[in-house]
Amino acid sequence: MQLDLFSRLLNRVRPAAVAATLRVGGTELPVEFVRNPKARRYVLRLTPERVARVTVPRSGNRAEAFAFAQRQSAWLAKQLAKPPRSRPATEWQHGTEILFRGERVSLRLETHSSGCVVKFSDQSILLRQAATNLRPAIERHLWQLAAIELPPRLLAFAAQLQVTVQRVTVRSQRSRWGSCSRAGTVSLNWRLVQTPDFVRDYICVHELMHRREMNHSARYWRHVAEAFPRWEEAERWLKANGGLLRQV
Repeated sequence: MQLDLFSRLLNRVRPAAVAATLRVGGTELPVEFVRNPKARRYVLRLTPERVARVTVPRSGNRAEAFAFAQRQSAWLAKQLAKPPRSRPATEWQHGTEILFRGERVSLRLETHSSGCVVKFSDQSILLRQAATNLRPAIERHLWQLAAIELPPRLLAFAAQLQVTVQRVTVRSQRSRWGSCSRAGTVSLNWRLVQTPDFVRDYICVHELMHRREMNHSARYWRHVAEAFPRWEEAERWLKANGGLLRQV
């Protein structure tokens, strides 16, 4: 691989895998580290998934980052005690455009003698009862589709790459497209059915490579690049469409 690519790999801001836990009150809080060469100091935030994320400056290290998080345990306890913020999700109606397999498609609500049907792309959903907000039924359908499609796809890549996986789950994370635990459980976001196929495949490979390296080091990214040459293109798509994870 060319040296300029390795330079880009080393200088990118990449979140590391969960590398530690911090006891805050009665909660074991996962801690992860994000190295940012442009950061001038350590920064701590609590993600919507209740992970303590520490930004590590170029001159910093994980030991100091963890000590910084420990010193902020009172602040973390206060954040954990707050009820999660929520707001009503935007309604989806006839004519609303959504992403499906990377393409923008319009929702079509049709009324027949047998009931109402929502159609988009090649999908058709029979509604149990008439509704003005189509979103709950469509998201439920997409999640079911993801549960059918994503695990076999990931397992096929695991076999191809000779990586072992103990379990595959489909979840609704608010800040991640996927995750991989040290025990070998890979969790994939159901919204991957809304992404292009190559992006879905990239996330599968991205998480599987954590079975070789539980971090985001240069060596980890070398594994990713070798297994999935379009990884940079996929990362650009994810960056441009990251709002899908917080879609309301």
